[in-house]
Amino acid sequence: MTCPRCGSAATGSYCASCGASLNPEVCPSCGAKPDPGDRFCNSCGTYLEARAQGSVGGGSTARMGWYAAGGVMVILILVLAGPVLRGDRPPPAPGVQAGAAPPAGAGSSTVDLASMTPRQAADRLFNRVMTAVSAGDSAEVQGFLPMAVAAYERARPLDNDGAYHLALLQLTSLDFASALASAEAALAEYPDHLLLLSAAAEAAKRMGDAEAASAYYRRLLDAWDAQTALGLAEYQIHATMLPEIEAAARSFLEGG
Repeated sequence: MTCPRCGSAATGSYCASCGASLNPEVCPSCGAKPDPGDRFCNSCGTYLEARAQGSVGGGSTARMGWYAAGGVMVILILVLAGPVLRGDRPPPAPGVQAGAAPPAGAGSSTVDLASMTPRQAADRLFNRVMTAVSAGDSAEVQGFLPMAVAAYERARPLDNDGAYHLALLQLTSLDFASALASAEAALAEYPDHLLLLSAAAEAAKRMGDAEAASAYYRRLLDAWDAQTALGLAEYQIHATMLPEIEAAARSFLEGG
């Protein structure tokens, strides 16, 4: 048998090279039968390979190292995503019902990610991850965080709010270099965007580059009045977050 994902010769239930399932499984959430090698259920988005990844060497540990540093993840969420977790979530893309993200741990058999546009699916998964983080559901976060990141990658090109969501997810996974790269790519087109500057500053700070973090925060404060006066949609969506971002910038620059 040939592994449907990596092409290696394989026998048994899982590929010894990449951990992909070699047998169609019934999704534990909705009962749908995915194709061989699928990592996620196309009907409801449930992660199908948690056990498989845990059986393949140290790959799972490397990919999920963010969870071992749970204290750092909590700090990141409180600093950057706290208002989102308290209910200040971005509105769903057109066609996605507001508040449709299921509660952490709840079944999602009525959700068909395959029927959504790439951006709708990405926003749906972003909401699901943030809901799971706020509920302390580590299994849900572990299962859906990589899927959410991949969904935003597939939804490119992203607008500024989408780039910010992607950077937040990467920060949550402790992939600071990728978060900085995502923020920087969007800042190249919109250099004064407050949310993107805050994400870049946070990523630089977590990477130990205080000089770069200070530079991002200074740019943020220099652009503050002009940017907030624009009333951009994403600033309105994250309105309760903006004062916290400004306070974090000032505190960092003052050595707090």
